[in-house]
Amino acid sequence: MEKVLQRQLREYKKMKEIINNEFNDHKRVINLLHNLTDDIASSAQLCIDSLYKGGKILLFGNGGSAADAQHIAAELVGRFKADRKGLSAIALTTDTSSITSISNDFGFKHVFDRQVQALAKSGDVVIGISTSGKSVNVISALELASKLNCHTIGLSGNNGGDMNSICDINIIAPSENTPRIQEMHILIGHIICLLIEEKLKT
Repeated sequence: MEKVLQRQLREYKKMKEIINNEFNDHKRVINLLHNLTDDIASSAQLCIDSLYKGGKILLFGNGGSAADAQHIAAELVGRFKADRKGLSAIALTTDTSSITSISNDFGFKHVFDRQVQALAKSGDVVIGISTSGKSVNVISALELASKLNCHTIGLSGNNGGDMNSICDINIIAPSENTPRIQEMHILIGHIICLLIEEKLKT
């Protein structure tokens, strides 16, 4: 029994060590976000200007980034903090019929660009989310959005990948660790939602 308790204590101590290491790494990366203040403010302003003129925001990504796209869109269509009118934002990751039919008929590379082609208008803001900055379907949609005269914003990580040369603004989370990048993306998304709401809440 004593050996079992000792083993459990060692395992518990190891768990606490892992937890604290994750907390410390999260704080380290957050502290580096201060270098992105200008990019975040400029991205929010692009969104504000577009919405004010009757435009909309389209968001997309794969996996966890798909969830982030949906999360950010929901904050805008519903509310972030303030009671105000709904704002035009669409996550291109939610329509399973479109996603599966496009993937089946045209290939997964085109799962977002086909929707951008159908929904985006000149002056809209298109936000692509990719932790690597290299997701082929995200890149393809951002390239098309640029051709359609949309404003393009990237949420990426690592060194920004291919999104550096495509996006009007590519906000690069300062990490190579996918979970850290995703944590920064949702924080950045929340800040952009707050800035938009402060301007358009009346």
